[in-house]
Amino acid sequence: MNSLSRSLTYLVAIASLQFGSLLGAKEFRFLCDLDLLFDIPGCFTALTPDRLEEHFPNPEGFKSDQNIFFNWLTTDRSRAHFARKPFGNVTLELRIFEQKVRIEEAIVDFQDGTFLGATLSVYNRGDARDISQEEFDLRYKECGRQLSTRLGVRPFTKKANPSHGLLTEGYTWTSELGMAILEHNPGAQDGDIEFLRLRVMRRDARGPLGAAMRARSSASVRLSALPANVKHQEGACIISGIPMVDQGAKGYCVVASTQRLFEYYGIPCDMHQLAQIAGSDAAAGTSPIAMAEGLKKIVYRFKTRFKILCLPYSDGRLREVDHDFRPGDTFDRKAFSKEIRRYIDDGIPLLWSLQLGRVPEVPPTAPQTSGGHMRIITGYNDDTGDLYFSDSWGAGHERKRMSEDNAFLATTGLYVLHPTVR
Repeated sequence: MNSLSRSLTYLVAIASLQFGSLLGAKEFRFLCDLDLLFDIPGCFTALTPDRLEEHFPNPEGFKSDQNIFFNWLTTDRSRAHFARKPFGNVTLELRIFEQKVRIEEAIVDFQDGTFLGATLSVYNRGDARDISQEEFDLRYKECGRQLSTRLGVRPFTKKANPSHGLLTEGYTWTSELGMAILEHNPGAQDGDIEFLRLRVMRRDARGPLGAAMRARSSASVRLSALPANVKHQEGACIISGIPMVDQGAKGYCVVASTQRLFEYYGIPCDMHQLAQIAGSDAAAGTSPIAMAEGLKKIVYRFKTRFKILCLPYSDGRLREVDHDFRPGDTFDRKAFSKEIRRYIDDGIPLLWSLQLGRVPEVPPTAPQTSGGHMRIITGYNDDTGDLYFSDSWGAGHERKRMSEDNAFLATTGLYVLHPTVR
């Protein structure tokens, strides 16, 4: 029996046992062994979306229309998400490397129907709060040892180099079998622990996964290539190909939306790393101004540009904003419409902050019903007068719509992030 089959048998056995003992209780806890992602090199050819679903069936007798172990972030099943708390009464014990290492979440990517790679949060402050230095070191060293064994090579040291867009430290592995990177925020080994991230991928990986291995981290997508992502259909003009993430229960809408744009441009920087830059709080969320201040300090290193198009001021009106946040002319309904079309036509999505609950949403599919929020504007429709937008809440939230009039009324800010290299 291969390691994948052994893991499946053990997983189902443990899950069924725990379900049986908790039947009728309010809380459920299951082991979720993710070693199939490290069955190198076989995983890169044998692991498919169908195989992933077969590997993680719901426990026998567990009545749910949704898979409790993971959810698809995209309708084409190209990205799956494993989280420790997928439902309010279900907790998963996510483990890797013979269950020696606990992780917080995992993103699994497929390309052309086969496993491309995975990004695992071995630790992040947003999901797990504080961690001891001893526990951090144990996870870090075990991950490094396991990757060296499974890839059959010794790693290269990865040093932070902010001037080249390299904001993390750790190790990289490159072999004929595959590639991997284990990285953390600078200072983590000296007590300032923010995150520990592991990526494993095929040798031919492109996009954010492949970009994570480069000696210089910058947008791998050129500005001139973006208009090809714009699709026209029945009066609609919509940008395709924007990766989806799920911010979970955290107040990470700002950094999750920004991660999606970074990935769209081929930049390997996730919401947990961005949360550190912006000073995000998992409960309170992120101030768009704090995010803007943080991005202003780093975007040029990724060969990207960040611009605030408008913000509200003391008179309650939206106003144009310069680089130093000084208010300019009134940003009216006409300007709102003009700027959206200007950027969408060029294949550039917009970051959109708004006040939920100010205008009706049909259907009301948002987990959050009121308060400040950030979305991505992905398109418009001149025939219907609608805007298309996407929330960072996983599958089903890729494309939603709202009248442009209502969207303007709810707006508290509009922002642009795009590559500078043509």
